[in-house]
Amino acid sequence: MIFSPSKWAISLVFVGCLSMHLGAGAETSTTRLDGPDAERLGMKQGYPVCPQALTRPECRVGTWSANEKIAPSSIVRPAGDPMPLPRWQDAPAISYRWGLFSKSLDDFMADTKTTGLMVIKEGRVVAERYQYGRQPDMRFRSFSMSKTFTAMLVGIAHGKGLIRSLDDKAADYWPEIAPSAYGQTTIRNLLRMSSGVPFRELYTWTPDDDIWLWGRVLYLPENRMRPEKIVEYLNTKTIREAEQGLRFKYATIETEILGRVLSRAAGMSITQMTEDWLWKPMGAEAEARWLLAGADQGEGTGGSFNATLRDYARFGVLLANDGLKDGVQIIPRDYLLDATDAARQPGAFRPRNATPGMGYGYQTWLAPFKERTFALQGIHGQLIMVQPKSGIVMVQTSVNDQPSGRQDPRPYQVRDALWLGVLKSLGGVTD
Repeated sequence: MIFSPSKWAISLVFVGCLSMHLGAGAETSTTRLDGPDAERLGMKQGYPVCPQALTRPECRVGTWSANEKIAPSSIVRPAGDPMPLPRWQDAPAISYRWGLFSKSLDDFMADTKTTGLMVIKEGRVVAERYQYGRQPDMRFRSFSMSKTFTAMLVGIAHGKGLIRSLDDKAADYWPEIAPSAYGQTTIRNLLRMSSGVPFRELYTWTPDDDIWLWGRVLYLPENRMRPEKIVEYLNTKTIREAEQGLRFKYATIETEILGRVLSRAAGMSITQMTEDWLWKPMGAEAEARWLLAGADQGEGTGGSFNATLRDYARFGVLLANDGLKDGVQIIPRDYLLDATDAARQPGAFRPRNATPGMGYGYQTWLAPFKERTFALQGIHGQLIMVQPKSGIVMVQTSVNDQPSGRQDPRPYQVRDALWLGVLKSLGGVTD
């Protein structure tokens, strides 16, 4: 299995369908007003936006497509001339195998808590679907997909000479954390989540869960505008359980440190970098948002980027084109290959070694295919899947019940099956 597991099993009743046009082609974008488990997810209340989305299912659909309404955020402005996303005239129908049966995109939407789904082939839209009343202009929270955005900004900063070497230590740019093991970790090893510093990312939101403790440092009201609290916390981390660079262990704190190192190295905010180096150059159509931590007003580089499905797709197209758009190399190609090519990783980071399924590059998941194939993934079923050789990109946003590592497998098994079906239907490489 490629992805992390979760659970779902309920049939879909269609209450209505709205249709919107992105361009000419075989299929227009559609949004259904309901979806699997819609009443539990807040349909009768109009999918409310409320702060307790992690613990109250009825808040998830509304909040994770309008997070800026309840949390401080910064605006990433779009390009004046967006990258076109024309529809593929007469595109092949997408189907996938599930057991003995052939399934369609309609079946996939009926079987998963997907809020948005988009499939692209060589820059042309094959399919665009929404449910739970979501619309193309809504900004969906990326969760950990934002880690790959952060990594690409690191690569651009390195290409500009603002980061001298990926083997520089974090403390070379953030000297206040020099006493910590994190401060003595190289940027490259932070990119690979291989600091060796103990960190338990359990998603239990209890005191034995380090991601919960780290979140309290960043977001507790009493820590607001107190960046020294971040430094104090990090400087308590002085022990490694493994030598840095030897093994992958997922730890969002390493991306959050990386983002703060990057901002100091570049002398500008992550928001400004995103706008100037990625969003405008790649031709984004809509504003994006970074949610901000209260302690230092820093962007949540580990999980807090928000953008439309179409702009996530544009980013996927940029990655599929190895960082090149209209003859301009937006992301340095060699760095992007280092980030996304399993063959360029040390053995411990390759597929089936880093994890039983996926490998891990620079803040990017590497699929166990012969042909370079990689993914951005988020905690509740967010995904951008990219296969550069075939030019195929698939984007999914979801509201899965449980966070990564705590789910039953079915939604992710179905998604694996769909991805293989997309590749087979559109001429991609599946082995």
